[in-house]
Amino acid sequence: MRIAVTASLVAPLVDPPIGGAQAFVCDLATALQERGHQVTVYCSAGSAWPELRLAEIPVDPAVSAALVRPGGAPAAPVPALREAFSREFEAVRGDAPDAVSQHAFDADAIELAEDLPVLHTLHLPPLVPGVVEAGRASRARFVTVSEAARRAWREAGLPEVGVIPNGVPDLEPPGPAPVEPVALIAGRVSPEKGTATALRAASEVGLRPQLAGEIFDREYWERSIRLPTQALRRRDLSRLMARAAVTLMPVEWDEPFGLVAAEAQLAGCPVAGYRRGGLPEVVEEGVSGLLAAPADFEGLLEAIHGALRLDRAAVRASALRRLLIGPVAETYERELGQVAEARRRSAR
Repeated sequence: MRIAVTASLVAPLVDPPIGGAQAFVCDLATALQERGHQVTVYCSAGSAWPELRLAEIPVDPAVSAALVRPGGAPAAPVPALREAFSREFEAVRGDAPDAVSQHAFDADAIELAEDLPVLHTLHLPPLVPGVVEAGRASRARFVTVSEAARRAWREAGLPEVGVIPNGVPDLEPPGPAPVEPVALIAGRVSPEKGTATALRAASEVGLRPQLAGEIFDREYWERSIRLPTQALRRRDLSRLMARAAVTLMPVEWDEPFGLVAAEAQLAGCPVAGYRRGGLPEVVEEGVSGLLAAPADFEGLLEAIHGALRLDRAAVRASALRRLLIGPVAETYERELGQVAEARRRSAR
C-alpha cells in the first residue's frame, strides 16, 4: 500500500522527540516501511528522521501555542494551524495514498481529512472540546491507545472507537553494564507526570534520582524540582534505562499509554508508579513492575522496593512479548487495508 502518515504540526519530528506520540509516529512509519509499504510522513518543516521519507509542511512558528499540555491551561486557538493543516492535507491529496494514518490531536486535522481514506489515532484522552466535537461529527474510523482511553472516549460520545496499543522498537538491547542505584524519572517535567513525587520517593528509598526530559512547566520546575534535566536521544535514554535500578511513574493524570514505561521494560528496567490510565495495561504487575493506588505515597514506596527485587531478564522478556512495535504495525496494516478497501468499494 501507499500509506500517508500525518503527524501533528505543532512541532517537528526530531530525536529527541517532544513527546511519546511523535516518537510513536516515526516508529510506526518505519515498521510499516519495513513491512514493504510505501510510506510518506507529513510533518512540520524542520523535521529530521533519516530512515523515513518526509513531506515537510511550512508552518508559522505561532502554531507551537496549540500544543496540548495535559493538566495545564487549554491550548489557545491558532488560526495559522488550520492553514498549516490545509497545506498538509492538500499535499496528501496530491499524492493520492491508498490510506492515511492520522495522528494529530487537532480538530482541524480531523475535519480536513474527512474526505480521505483515513484512520485517526487519538493519542490523548478527550481533553479538548473541539477535538471531541470533531470526532463526534466525523464518519471516519477512530482508534485510541489503551482500553482506559477507549472508556474515556466512549463516555465522551465516540462509542465505536477501537484500540490499538502503542509499541516500541528494540533500539538498544541491554548489555552487561552493572545496574546503578538510580531512580530514573523520564519524560516531560510537569505536574501531571508527578515529577516532584518521584523525586521525593527516590529520596525516601535511598536512590539517586536522575531526570531525563524537557521542562514543560518552568514555574513547576523552579518551585518543586530545581534539578538539572535534559531530553536525551532515544538510544541514549535506552542505555540509561538499562543501567537504572527502577523507572518511576507516579502519574497524576490518566496517562493514555505510557511509552516511557514500555521503553524502560524493554531495557530490562522495572517500573514503579501509580495505577492510573493505561499504565496497568503496559506494566505486567509483579513481573515487569509494580503499581500502587493513585496518590498512595506509602504504597508507591512499597512498589519501588518490590520492583527492585524483580528479575530484570524477566522484565525484558515480558516487554518483548507484549510491547514491540512489530505486532502493532501489523494491526495498523490490517486496519489501513480495510480503510483502503472501503474507499475502493465506495468508488465503484
